[in-house]
Amino acid sequence: MSESSDRPLRSWLQAWNGGWESFWFTPRGPQTLAIIRIACGAMLAYVHIVWASLIHDFMGVNAWISVDVVRSLHRTDWTWSWLWYTENPTLLWLHQVAAIIASLLMMVGLLTRVAIPIAWWLTLMVCHRMTGALFGLDQVVVMLSMYLMLSHCGSTLSVDARLRNRYVRTGSILSSYWVNWLFPAATPSIANNVATRLLQLHLCVIYLFGGLSKMRGEMWFDGSALWYSAVNYEYQSLDITWIGRWRLLVASLTALTIFWETFYIALVWPRLTRPIVLATAVLVHGGIALTLGMVTFGTIMIVANLAFIEPRMLLRFSSASSSRSS
Repeated sequence: MSESSDRPLRSWLQAWNGGWESFWFTPRGPQTLAIIRIACGAMLAYVHIVWASLIHDFMGVNAWISVDVVRSLHRTDWTWSWLWYTENPTLLWLHQVAAIIASLLMMVGLLTRVAIPIAWWLTLMVCHRMTGALFGLDQVVVMLSMYLMLSHCGSTLSVDARLRNRYVRTGSILSSYWVNWLFPAATPSIANNVATRLLQLHLCVIYLFGGLSKMRGEMWFDGSALWYSAVNYEYQSLDITWIGRWRLLVASLTALTIFWETFYIALVWPRLTRPIVLATAVLVHGGIALTLGMVTFGTIMIVANLAFIEPRMLLRFSSASSSRSS
């Protein structure tokens, strides 16, 4: 192969490598992740409070799903939880109290680099114990906290940021590797970018498989899925059965939902289509929250979609708001 014929391939490989490097390793600010952290921490605390309120039903001696059943369901995979080995009410309560405290610390951003891994691990242990009794909310908050602990999301909008400004930057505490690790600066970092990219890709996979699974359902093809959701009294929190008067509207919204969910993975990346995709996410999940009673799930999915909002946009908005108020 001549050098001239090899040049286009080499240029393509260099461009691809440059795009890969830019995608993963361009430093990113922590502002968006900080907002996600606050919402996720609050939701984690809520989830553990709900579990604690029904702890005997979920994990006690007379739980709806016994430990033996859960362990048998996971006998061929790597799932494990220390809650498989105890049904002692005191230990179960201590576990939940520790999880609630860690979640609240995550929310306010106090010792965030330690609090988030603890909150994630304690939640994961409960999820592995409660196989068969989980809700989409439980899985999404575990996903969010898993990626947040890779980032510096506690470096802003947090107690950690105040502590750093008061003690570390003023020299009251000697700066060291561990101090800087525990109280990172609110500057763009590769860690923030990697955490954001992983979260974005995971969200794309969730929507892709959600859309593909819907395509297997007959009601999604004939356009009636939205109608049957509206008349399902098990979930109905707002009466929208009036939409049945406009069949074309029902069919159109059903088709739009499945199209948006399936092609989210492709349409959320271009700058031209991203605002439309994210606005649709707010409408879809906001609609689920308002009409189907899934307020927590709808809210956390909107929060997850914030991963596609650039930190500089939030900084611009914050600066504009500050100048307006002054």
